[in-house]
Amino acid sequence: MNIMSATNKATADQKAIGWDGRTLVEMITESERLFADTGRYWGIEDLSIKDKDPIKYEKIWSRLRGGLVGARETALNISASPIVREIGELCFGLYTPEGDSISLSTGIMAHIHTMSEALKHIVRADYESNPGIEDGDIFVNNDPQLGDVHNADVQEFVPIFWEGELIAWAAGVTHEIDVGAPQPCGMPVGTVNRYEDGFILSCEKVGSSDRLHRDYEHRSESATRMPFYWVLDEKCRIAGCHMIRNTVLRLIQEEGIDTYKTFIREVIEDTRHAFVNRIKEMLVPGVYRSPSFMDVPHAGDKGVMPDYAAVDSLMNCPLELSIDEHGSFDIDIDGANKWGYHSFNCTPSGIQGGLWVTLCQTLIPNDKVNDGAYLATTFNTPYGTWSNPDNLSVSNTLSWMFLIPCFTGLVHSLNRGFCGRGYLEEIIAAYPFTGNITQGGGINHHGHDGSWSNFEHSCSGVSARWAWDGETSCAAVWNPEGDMGDVEAWEIIEPALYLGRNIRPNSGGFGKFRGGSAFESVRMVYGTDRQLLYHARDGHVHQCSGIFGGYPGSTGYRHTIKNTDMKERIEKRLPYPVQDVDSENSQISANINADETFDRRLYHYPDPHGEYDLYLSQICGGHGLGDVLERRAEMVAEDINTGHLLERYAGSHGVVGSRVEDGDWTVDATATDTLRDEKRQQRLAQSQSVEEWMDSQRDRAASLDYNVPVRKMHRESCELSEKWLNNYRSFWNLGDDWQPPTA
Repeated sequence: MNIMSATNKATADQKAIGWDGRTLVEMITESERLFADTGRYWGIEDLSIKDKDPIKYEKIWSRLRGGLVGARETALNISASPIVREIGELCFGLYTPEGDSISLSTGIMAHIHTMSEALKHIVRADYESNPGIEDGDIFVNNDPQLGDVHNADVQEFVPIFWEGELIAWAAGVTHEIDVGAPQPCGMPVGTVNRYEDGFILSCEKVGSSDRLHRDYEHRSESATRMPFYWVLDEKCRIAGCHMIRNTVLRLIQEEGIDTYKTFIREVIEDTRHAFVNRIKEMLVPGVYRSPSFMDVPHAGDKGVMPDYAAVDSLMNCPLELSIDEHGSFDIDIDGANKWGYHSFNCTPSGIQGGLWVTLCQTLIPNDKVNDGAYLATTFNTPYGTWSNPDNLSVSNTLSWMFLIPCFTGLVHSLNRGFCGRGYLEEIIAAYPFTGNITQGGGINHHGHDGSWSNFEHSCSGVSARWAWDGETSCAAVWNPEGDMGDVEAWEIIEPALYLGRNIRPNSGGFGKFRGGSAFESVRMVYGTDRQLLYHARDGHVHQCSGIFGGYPGSTGYRHTIKNTDMKERIEKRLPYPVQDVDSENSQISANINADETFDRRLYHYPDPHGEYDLYLSQICGGHGLGDVLERRAEMVAEDINTGHLLERYAGSHGVVGSRVEDGDWTVDATATDTLRDEKRQQRLAQSQSVEEWMDSQRDRAASLDYNVPVRKMHRESCELSEKWLNNYRSFWNLGDDWQPPTA
C-alpha cells in the first residue's frame, strides 16, 4: 500500500465525532434540511423539558449562562489589555456541535452569530477530517470572511467532548490593541486591501492537549507590535473557554447527556418562537425605510494612498425592514453602493454583528440570547456592495465605522413600530456613532515600537428617549456595559498625556428632549518624537437624524496643534490649555501659538506628531427627539448652567434670557413666548408642499447635479440594484427610460 492510500484509509477509518455516529457535516446538513422543511429548529414540535418541568429548564439555563458570565469576569481580570480590562471588550459563548449559539455571556453582543459563522465554516470545511477536531484542541479565527466583524476581534474555540462525541463548542472573543498592520493600531485607517489589514488567522488550529502550539506562539509574538497584550488576551480567552467546558461537563454529570442534548436544541427553538411572538407584540406590520450615510474623505490623502483610493466617497445604507402579520423580520439593504478601496467594507458575517447589538438592546432585552432569533430573521446583503464585496481582497479592518450608522436605521424603524403599538417607553432616538476612535503608534514612551487604540469612545452620549433627555457619556451600542477607562490606564501604553477631559456642549442633538452630551479629551504627545495619530468619526455628514423632529448629534472636526511651546510652558509652570469646548472660542487656539490643523477630515491617513504636539478627541453625543421649540425653557436654562449648551444657542431653542452677574442664566418667559411665536410664523412663511419642493429639484435629480461623492454613490447604487434604480425613477417621476448620466 502506498503512502497516499494509507492516508486515505486512515481518514476513512476515523471515527465520526458527531452524535449517533454521524459526522459534523452530516449533522449540519440534517439540521438545515429540517429547518427548511418545518420552519423549526431541528424540526422540534414540543419543548419537552420546559413543558414538563419548567423549573428544571430555567435551572439548566441559569447554570449555563452563569458559567459563561463567570468565565467572562475571570478572563477580564486575567487580561492586561486596557481595552479588555477597562472597557470590557470581550464575551464568551456556548455553541452546538454544528455551530449554533446556545447562550452568550454579557459583553460585546455583536459576536453571538459571528462566532457561529466561524464554527460553521470549521464544520462545513470538514475540519473533522483535516486537520482533525480532538479533545483539548484550540482554534483561532479573526477572518471577517469566515466569521467575524473585523480582524481586531480575535475569536478562540475549544471543542467539548463527552464519551467520544463532540457535544459543544466553548468560544470567546476579545478586541486587540494591535493587529500588525502597516499602520499601527487595531483598526487602521488608510488600508486599501486585505493584505494590509495585518495578522489574519482563518479558523486555524493553533493548539492541542490544552496547550498552544509553539510555532503559533512564536508567530503571534512576532506578528504584532504589542505581543505582550496579544499573548495575555490569548490566555484569557483560553481560560474562559476551559471554564465553560468545566461548567458543561459538570452539568452533564448531574443531569445526564440525554437531558443536555435535548435542552440545547429546545432552548434555541424556544428563543426563536419567543422572538416571533415579541415581533407580533411590539411592532406594527408594514415596510419601514431608514437610510444612513457615511463620509470617506480620502481625496486629501493623495500622495500617501494610491490614486485610485485617494478619492472622496459617500457610503449608503438604504435599510428596509419588512414585518408581516406572522411575525416575519426581513431586512434588506438592496441599493447599497459599491465597496471601496478603504478600511470600511463589511462582510455578511459582520453585518450580523451589527444586527445583534441592535436586537439585544431593543427586541431582546433579557438574557435569553442565542441563534433562535437569528433563525427568525432574514437579511439581504447584496453581492458587490460594501456589505458583501465581490472582491475578496478588499479591506474590512474598520467595518464597524459604517455598521453603526447603518443600524441606526433599524433603530429608527423599530421606534416607529413601538410608537404605533404604544410602547413609548421603548423609544430611543437611534444610537449615536461611537467615535472618535483615537489611535496611534510609533516609538513609544518606553522606547519600543508600539501601537494603541483608545476605547474611551465606549462612553458616547446616549440619545433622547420619549419623555426624557439622553444620558451624558455612558454607553456604546456595541457594549452597553462600556466605560471610558481611567486616564492612567491609557497612559501606560499611550505616549500621550491627558491634559483634560470635559463635557462637550452642543454635542447632543437638539429637540424637545436632547441627546446626551459627549465629552472631549485634550492629549499631548509625550516621551517620544515619533507618533502617528489618526481620528475615526463623522465629519462631513450626519450619519443619521434624530427622530420625530429631533436633530442629530453634532458632527466632529479635526483639531491638532503642532510645534507648540508646551515644553517651555511646563518648565516655567505657565498656564496651558486643558479644553477646547467651543470651536469658535477654542482655548487650544487662543493659548498656543503654533501650527494648527482644523478641518472636518476625520477619516484620514495616519498623521505624524512629535513631542508636545496637542491632539483633540471629541466623542459623539446622542440624537434628539421632538421639536426643539417644545423644549421647556427651564430645561434650556439648566443646560446652559450645567455646561451642556453654549449660551448663544438659547435662541435656537426659541428661548430668551440673561445671566445675573456672577450667577445663573435665567429665562425671560414673556420674551421667550414672543420669540417662539415668531419662529413658528417664520416656519409657516418658509414652508412649501412636498410636491412643490420635488418639482423644484427634479431637474437636479435627473442630471445627478450633486457633488462628486454623492453623484458617485447614486450611480453605483443604480448600477448595482434594479430596485434602487426603479425607486429613484418612481420617486422623482423621471420615467421608465431614465438612466443615470455617465458624466
